[in-house]
Amino acid sequence: MAKRITTIAIDNMKAGRTRREVPAGNGLYVVVEASGRKGFAVRYRFAGRTRRLVLHNGVTLAQARQLAADAMFEVAQGRDPAVAKQQAKGKAAAADADTLRAIGDEYLRREGHKLRTLPQREDTLRRLVYPRLGDRQVASIRRSEINRLLDKIEDDNGPVMADRTLMVLRRIFGWHATRSDTFNSPIVRGMARTKPSERARSRILSDTELQQVWAAAGATPGPFGPLVKFLLLTAARRCEVSGLRWSEISDDGWLLPEARNKTKVELLRPLSSAARRLLADLPRFEGCDFVFTWDGRRPITGFSKPKRELDALCGVRGWCLHDLRRSSRSLLSRAGVNADIAERCLGHVIPGVRGTYDRHQYQAEMLHAFEALAARISQIVNPPDGANVVQLRA
Repeated sequence: MAKRITTIAIDNMKAGRTRREVPAGNGLYVVVEASGRKGFAVRYRFAGRTRRLVLHNGVTLAQARQLAADAMFEVAQGRDPAVAKQQAKGKAAAADADTLRAIGDEYLRREGHKLRTLPQREDTLRRLVYPRLGDRQVASIRRSEINRLLDKIEDDNGPVMADRTLMVLRRIFGWHATRSDTFNSPIVRGMARTKPSERARSRILSDTELQQVWAAAGATPGPFGPLVKFLLLTAARRCEVSGLRWSEISDDGWLLPEARNKTKVELLRPLSSAARRLLADLPRFEGCDFVFTWDGRRPITGFSKPKRELDALCGVRGWCLHDLRRSSRSLLSRAGVNADIAERCLGHVIPGVRGTYDRHQYQAEMLHAFEALAARISQIVNPPDGANVVQLRA
């Protein structure tokens, strides 16, 4: 029977009510499942017990015979081929668990609740890191490869984005090093593309630039345009606004949880009438709590492309979204808002004795400040008698 087994004979084998095995010689069996699927297995005796080794799917009859012969050779050498197969599977699973993608995802899963910039870090890894290094074993990633990755990011997205990516990788490698007996991070000092003094900015938008950006934001479809306006009206950080949830909005204002606040304290930020009107005009997606979202499932991420499109439309150059927060703070001063109240509007902690002993929340004063900010912005972007009409680029 075994000598007559051929590929054609196997193809012609019919399925029965139960699984059956047809001997094909040298311990090899053709397995015919009740569903009609066919495969191969090897039966042998090891340490006085009958053992069964299932061959992986897709092997041909010739390959199955060779694998059966290899298995019998292992048995003759005193080794159990089924145990060797399980050990190989374990090594493969361990290898998959040590890829940069697996370790990065595990780091974000365990530490993400502590990170107020979690969506941005996830987006950085997904767009810039995983396509090139995600499937690599972390122990095999070399410093030169990370530098080449940073070079490309610097060329395509700028040196600041390269440094942000480096920061994310440094955190992941450092976290993994604390949990591994042998891993050493390939990241060392001196790999950053900019210096802290170079990253410090003082840029604010002029009134003309503010008109242009506001008009372009109003002409930008999707959530990005309203997000830009909301940043100006609230003087909030980009990560705070991008992760804004409808459940954080109430009649009292916007309650920013401490987990998403840089100062690690809960912040109730009153909302001006203009900010509330902007929110009221936004679409709401069933089952989605995020205010600014592209797909109705996740918070808005990936700011580079819409920012470039906004720049092309408004014609303003050399500014970033964080400059809006600095511009709003300057407008608060121009509106005559007390410096302490303006700092509280930004969510800053008042230092010294006043911050320690003065526990008043200043909600009414902050609401007055945000209304004054909205009024000042309205005066700038809607000049009287149509003066300084902004022409958007095609």
